[in-house]
Amino acid sequence: MQRFMITGGYRLAGTIRVSGSKNATLPIMAASLLLDGNCTIRGVPRLRDVEVMRELLIYLGASVSWEKDVMHIDTQGVGYQDVSEELMRRMRASNLVLGPLVSRYKYARISYPGGCEIGARPMNLHLKGMQAMGVGIKEKFGYIIAETDKLKGSEIYLDMPSVGATENLMMAAVLAEGNTVIRNAAREPEIIDLQNFLNCMGANVKGAGTDTIKVTGVDGLHGADYTVIPDRIEAGTHMVAAAITKGDVLITNVIPEHLDPVINKLREAGVYVEVKDDKVRVAMDKKPKAIDIKTMPYPGFPTDMQPQLMALLTLAEGTSVISETIFENRYKHVMELRRMGADIKVEGHTAVVRGVTGISGTLVEASDLRAGAALVLAAMASENGTVLDQVDYIDRGYERLENKYNAIGARIIRVHS
Repeated sequence: MQRFMITGGYRLAGTIRVSGSKNATLPIMAASLLLDGNCTIRGVPRLRDVEVMRELLIYLGASVSWEKDVMHIDTQGVGYQDVSEELMRRMRASNLVLGPLVSRYKYARISYPGGCEIGARPMNLHLKGMQAMGVGIKEKFGYIIAETDKLKGSEIYLDMPSVGATENLMMAAVLAEGNTVIRNAAREPEIIDLQNFLNCMGANVKGAGTDTIKVTGVDGLHGADYTVIPDRIEAGTHMVAAAITKGDVLITNVIPEHLDPVINKLREAGVYVEVKDDKVRVAMDKKPKAIDIKTMPYPGFPTDMQPQLMALLTLAEGTSVISETIFENRYKHVMELRRMGADIKVEGHTAVVRGVTGISGTLVEASDLRAGAALVLAAMASENGTVLDQVDYIDRGYERLENKYNAIGARIIRVHS
């Protein structure tokens, strides 16, 4: 187990570069299983979740080399479709191999995936969509067995715009016979990135970024060389870091359009945000104003930025109201922020945050990825030292976060507890 020792009170100032998107990289890596050949993925972030997906591909028979941020995947040796339970339980996104395996091999056996415990993320939408495409589904002893003689295109309506289900069904449909239409699809930028990668391999996918995606099945795919988009949640976290420390930070390798909801809310809170090309400058020299936030599917305010904004609003002038509509257990960071002196009350899906004059460092613990990020931000703004346990969660989604912040003025030390 590792922990951060964070000394608060230091202002962030300088330039910080955003890594490639974790939530784009993982489905793209899974999509490589559709190919009997080689592909190259650039901009791959060095994260624990990416390492787990790499191990999963190797377990299935792929050859994977990874140097700096470039990953080469050769799937010609893939032939085993019973996926390791141990690997599945280490990461939620491991369920994304189901669609590609069923599409290419007509069979897959996986256990239910693990990951951060921030709320229910059931597989029913994934399975319902695959059944519509002619896949037989059996659930037994914690395993999902998916099997079909022929995958056929179909009209699929998602009861909610699930990102994972949209991605899995897109990949399943790529090699299916005929046309597949996915309605009420999720619209996240990472889904557009997956579509672009699939099309680079010779797939025929249209409509990603809208609520209707159309896939025309093809007979086979070829290799591709592709660069993933920047991580919008990492970029948003850095923006809040600049604001909460009353800093002045230039954030590079950004697609500003992906950050519109975060930019708008920060400006509403009184933060200076300047956008230019692929850069965003964030500066703050006063207390933020209280604002209200409601998490929504993209293009609404992202649930993955709710904990970080809450950390900022603990120091705002006035009372803020946060409504979490995506995950029911996404307030686990509240108790830890309270330990630091925050005034937050939670009732159901709503959190009321009354701004305080300052917060104090103490011993806190990350309960999930974004909660951990929020506690790092709060600790940097605290009046003294903070010990943050369970930083392994943070490593799942941020590439050596302490190095990036230390380079622009933070005081964070990683130690083995």
